[in-house]
Amino acid sequence: MITLPEKFVERMRLELGAEEAAALVASLEHEPSTSVRWNAAKRGAAQPSGRGIGWSPQGRRLDDRPAFTLDPDFHGGAYYVQEASSQFAGYILASAAGGAERCRGMRVLDMCAAPGGKTTHYASLVGCEGLVVANEINRSRAAVLADNIRKWGTGNVAVTCGDSARASALAGWFDAVAVDAPCSGEGMFRKSEEARQQWSEAAVAMCAERQVEIALNAFRTLRRGGIFIYSTCTFNRAEDEQVLQRLMAELGDELCESADVEVDASWGVVEGREGVFRTFRFFPHRVEGEGMFLAVARRAGEAERVREPKARRSVLAAVDSRTAKELSRWVAEPEAMRFMSAGDTLYGCYASRYDDVALLAGTLAVIYSGVAMGQIFKGVLRPDGALALFAGVSREAVPCRDVPTEEALQFLRKQEMAAAPFEQGVNMVTHGGLPLGFVKRVGARVNNMYPNSLRILK
Repeated sequence: MITLPEKFVERMRLELGAEEAAALVASLEHEPSTSVRWNAAKRGAAQPSGRGIGWSPQGRRLDDRPAFTLDPDFHGGAYYVQEASSQFAGYILASAAGGAERCRGMRVLDMCAAPGGKTTHYASLVGCEGLVVANEINRSRAAVLADNIRKWGTGNVAVTCGDSARASALAGWFDAVAVDAPCSGEGMFRKSEEARQQWSEAAVAMCAERQVEIALNAFRTLRRGGIFIYSTCTFNRAEDEQVLQRLMAELGDELCESADVEVDASWGVVEGREGVFRTFRFFPHRVEGEGMFLAVARRAGEAERVREPKARRSVLAAVDSRTAKELSRWVAEPEAMRFMSAGDTLYGCYASRYDDVALLAGTLAVIYSGVAMGQIFKGVLRPDGALALFAGVSREAVPCRDVPTEEALQFLRKQEMAAAPFEQGVNMVTHGGLPLGFVKRVGARVNNMYPNSLRILK
């Protein structure tokens, strides 16, 4: 039996009524649900089994929580472990845009993005024609976010690390802005003892102040007519509806209603309205999922051509033709890609978004963007592990060897592997057709090239 903060229970009784609050509190005694979202971009990524999630076509609910750490498909980015309620954010974006196909090509800002569940969902929606900028202020959390983006492998995400105020340099630049605001974490109570212990009314008030500041900073980057999504994983009105009220008071007629978001009554989602915002509440006694609050509105006005901002500095350098030729053989559609260097590492991105990536690199603190290709030695690429995880990697660049589960786990633990099955030089390691990374055979020895930071320690 878990112990909930008394003040939290009192607040829920006041806000929800005694009966609804009692049902909520009782639901927090149950085991949390587990759900995943399939990565349709990955060749060789088998769809996970499980029960469907009404608002997420690629989402699946699992009856039991497997040992994800020991599943090679998890490390290969075949799916993302994302709570079902959280997947509703992608549904809101698609609905507000007028359908999932209308999301393709969008520029989306995902503020407070770590660990990356919503980011990867938006990345799948906008496609290779679009771009997602995922910002996280905490550097260690931003590093985790970047690792998850590498695994997802869509190649259309830039991870930035900085205060939300820095994004103001991109005023009016994004088609959609999503703020998953840091909160008191009430929706995580049945998952996290730490969340229960750290909760206080003072923390709720502090979070609300920070949420307003972040949301206003993020809103300034939204173009006219663009979609604005606000979310928290908490139940109280101070961090939810009352934040929306403060945003409306500050922004006035800059805000207006979004397109309708249809909700099936069988889903158990509690719909509401707060001024121009459509709101959606997820209570674990009503929905098979964790607690969450989401809201959507639009920036008023018609879409207009905005003046593209200028980068403050030049960070990316074009590669020479010889290097570009070597890099081109490592991707399935080289004509769709453009290559550049940043520091001592070579990167690729979709050519249609190169100017955007260059602008971001010269304006914000970008810690990862596109796909890390690796480094050139004597005219030949030494591939970065991220390249194997890129959905657009070529299977023709080097020999591929598909390995069974036990050998895949050996590789992912960065353990020694038998040399005989591999050809001399660099080989791609796959499992069930899904790329995991590279090894290099030198004579009778195999150098496991899997990144140290990602290796399985169990």
